[in-house]
Amino acid sequence: MDERGGGRCYGRGRGRPRAHRMIRGDASFRCFGPLCGQPEEVVLLLPEEVEALRLVDLEGLDQTAAAESMGVSRKTLWRDLHEARQKVADALVHGKAIRIAGCRREEEEGCPEIDNPEK
Repeated sequence: MDERGGGRCYGRGRGRPRAHRMIRGDASFRCFGPLCGQPEEVVLLLPEEVEALRLVDLEGLDQTAAAESMGVSRKTLWRDLHEARQKVADALVHGKAIRIAGCRREEEEGCPEIDNPEK
């Protein structure tokens, strides 16, 4: 499992704390995995990385507008976007599952990780 961004505060260790990102309130975060077999490894996406992907790749905003929407600098948005794209590509190419930190399905029924604790 990718430990970057692990834990509740999503800390990256020493140094300056992460800037607060504004994430759309009605976003539904889920976990995804390959249909064939059981993935042995999981890639952890942070909610801000998913939001950066949504704004730039799905909504078609340029990086400046997406950064303004999230309340961060363009460089911070670029970093989140770059990490998200790298993690998604890794999961697709290597058959890994994608787990989104803070998945709202954990609070309700139907979260595969809660329903299947041996994973």
